[in-house]
Amino acid sequence: MAKLILSLEGSVIREIPLDKERITIGRRPQNDIQIENLAVSGEHACIVTILNDSFLEDLGSTNGTLVNGNPIKKHILQNNDVVEIGKYKMKYVVEAAAAAQAAQDDFERTMVMKSSPGKPTAPKPAAAPMSPPTGAPRPATAAAAPLTSPPRPAAPAAAAQKPAAAEAQPLAALQLLTGPNAGKEIELVKNLTTLGKPGVQVAVITRRPQGYFITHVEGAVFPVLNGKTIDAQARQLNDHDVIELAGVKMEFFLKR
Repeated sequence: MAKLILSLEGSVIREIPLDKERITIGRRPQNDIQIENLAVSGEHACIVTILNDSFLEDLGSTNGTLVNGNPIKKHILQNNDVVEIGKYKMKYVVEAAAAAQAAQDDFERTMVMKSSPGKPTAPKPAAAPMSPPTGAPRPATAAAAPLTSPPRPAAPAAAAQKPAAAEAQPLAALQLLTGPNAGKEIELVKNLTTLGKPGVQVAVITRRPQGYFITHVEGAVFPVLNGKTIDAQARQLNDHDVIELAGVKMEFFLKR
């Protein structure tokens, strides 16, 4: 689970787990994270978490929202990003990522210790066969073996073949079927694409190694996929699926 570490002038105030799909930040008391400061708007920003992804959106605040010192409107949060609202800072931490990084660091340190003993030692030459003492009878041999080089062992098949690169996820797009922009194409090149009307109906399409998924984010009415209303769970999209969202129909398709 991800969390925010809220601090002011270097002093940690509290930790906020991102255990809700949508968390609002602002000066008004109805916000999930209330910051009583005149530099903070009543409804300043929000964080939407879908599966393992969280994205931050500025809600038209007066003084803006910064991530790592840069102003943003929408931003996919990455581990250790620092969000600045007024004089307050919130560090975004993904606990699983932090644990994985610590394990990786330990592994790398172990590998360095084991693989750095100094200068590599040269292999010892094979001992020459000892000749029998002078005058001693030599053992009889059936026939002199021909002086040929020993055959080289065949390389294992697994070592000869390099692992094939994972097949890249094909690019997908949406074609608007209704509304004033009918016929327009939207390429889904980002990891997270937001669709709909804020305050009315909002969904996101996430691009993952397994494919593209649509998830409802905001609004009392859920999106419709191929004529059926979806629920709060992420749904995988297939080629030529038809989505109805905020009064607009659109077709999802894979670009060959």
